[in-house]
Amino acid sequence: MNQETYRKLISGQSRGLVAVVGRFFLQIAAAGYSSAIGLRNFLYSSGRLKTHHVNATIFSIGNITTGGTGKTPLVIWLYRFLNQKELRCAILTRGYKTRTEGRETRDEGRETKIDEPAILAESCPQAKVVVNPDRIAGAIEAVNKFGANVLILDDGFQHRRLVRNIDIVAIDATRPFGYGKILPAGLLREPPCSLKRADAIVLTRCDQTSEAQLSRIEEKLHLINPDLIITRSIHNPTCAKTVNGEEIAFDKLKGKKIFGFCGIGNPEAFFSTIKKLGADLIDSKVYNDHHCYTGADMTDICQKGRNLRADYILTTQKDWTKIASLPLPPKGIPFAYVTIELKFTAGEDNLKHLIEETLTGKIS
Repeated sequence: MNQETYRKLISGQSRGLVAVVGRFFLQIAAAGYSSAIGLRNFLYSSGRLKTHHVNATIFSIGNITTGGTGKTPLVIWLYRFLNQKELRCAILTRGYKTRTEGRETRDEGRETKIDEPAILAESCPQAKVVVNPDRIAGAIEAVNKFGANVLILDDGFQHRRLVRNIDIVAIDATRPFGYGKILPAGLLREPPCSLKRADAIVLTRCDQTSEAQLSRIEEKLHLINPDLIITRSIHNPTCAKTVNGEEIAFDKLKGKKIFGFCGIGNPEAFFSTIKKLGADLIDSKVYNDHHCYTGADMTDICQKGRNLRADYILTTQKDWTKIASLPLPPKGIPFAYVTIELKFTAGEDNLKHLIEETLTGKIS
């Protein structure tokens, strides 16, 4: 089942007997998953499962739903904020769907080319990005090898073995609670009540929903955890870049016919960004999140663009990291990708104060 079909099924858009039966079995599976998550959280909260400390201040960035909440732009924002303070900061990531065995580390002269780590390496060229599915081993490496005294744990909210100082959770304002159901019946990785252990919430894509919806989300979050710091943010497009690394001014995209494609958790958000730039999105293609592109995919994408007489073929920076090494037609339609950054619209000062307060007395 592809991503789009699955989303229609769990959201209730798909109708008919097959869809009803499918949702019934997903609910049964979700009950088992929910019980396992609840037991695991209880064992950690009660101290029955062992946790590990490392000699560094740890900021965890995570979410409670699968796919596309904006963790990576938030990690980049946090790293840049910490880097201004001249701290020895490293980023820990597990490297989703790594193609090579074992551990990869991005340091001077080395780059991973897998999803988020590649974006982090490009956006934070001075950062030590340690890619290791074993978060504790990665943390120890960052401290011992690079002398890091501050660690950013990417996608760390559910990883409770490594003790952290602050938990910051990204929530997509366009679909904040994963259709209200635990995986696989919905998109929740754990129930919303788990946010009791969070310190701050960053609502993302706030420009793509209403003020009334944002207020309802904030009200629900404060009912779960009255002490939460809640901020609002948008994914602000910064530029478009061609295959040669040349920047395309957004003004040049206005009115242009665009064929867009992506394999991310929230494709609708990307296509909405294209439209907001004033471009004419004439058609689009959605692949599953973390899709591994092939030469055949590129041929198909180029052919669709030609058939539509598109002026540009646009994708996301995340997708671009996975297709940059694939061959493209020498005289085809120009390929480009859109870069974004997290831009706070409310609550940024409160979040910065929390971070600085955490660092006080811990970093000399």
